This record gives sequence, structure tokens and C-alpha cells, in this order.
Amino acid sequence: MAATRPDIDVSRVAALARLELTPEETALFTRQLSEILAYAEAVQQIDTTGVPPTAHAGAGEPIWRDDVVVPSLDRAVVLKEAPEASLSAGLFKVPKVL
Repeated sequence: MAATRPDIDVSRVAALARLELTPEETALFTRQLSEILAYAEAVQQIDTTGVPPTAHAGAGEPIWRDDVVVPSLDRAVVLKEAPEASLSAGLFKVPKVL
């Protein structure tokens, strides 16, 4: 992999994105890009011999568990403790979410 200058990369990406960066922002993003590239280089050095390639972390067969019926909380007790619950309707009152 050819070595690149992060300051040039930051300037190029900013120009492509039509962003006007201040010199302070360019310096900050250059430092951050250098840290990311250093981390990527460190990850590439890890010995993965014997590790099978996977497309994602959960690449194995799904693990299913049996459904187990367990008792629920008593509705009257829960409604009694809930703020603004309608005891007669057996419902919770919640704020509108739009």
C-alpha cells in the first residue's frame, strides 16, 4: 500500500464534498485520519492464520431457545404503580409520539 499524506487526503475529500475547512479543522481532521490509518495498519498486522473468513460476526447458524411460559406481573399491581394509568380500562396513558 502506497504511503499517503493525510493532509492532502483531507484537503481532497473536503474539496470533493464542497466543504470549506478552516486551517484548525484541517489540522484536526488530518490528525484524526492519521490515527485511523495507524490503527488500520496495526489491525492488518494481526496474525489471522487459522481464522476462517466470515461476512459478519454472526456468521454461524442461529441459536434458538425454547419458549418458556413464565408468570407475568399482576395487571392491577402494575396499573396501581403506573402514573396516569386508567384502572377501569386497564391501560397506561403515555405521551403522544409523532
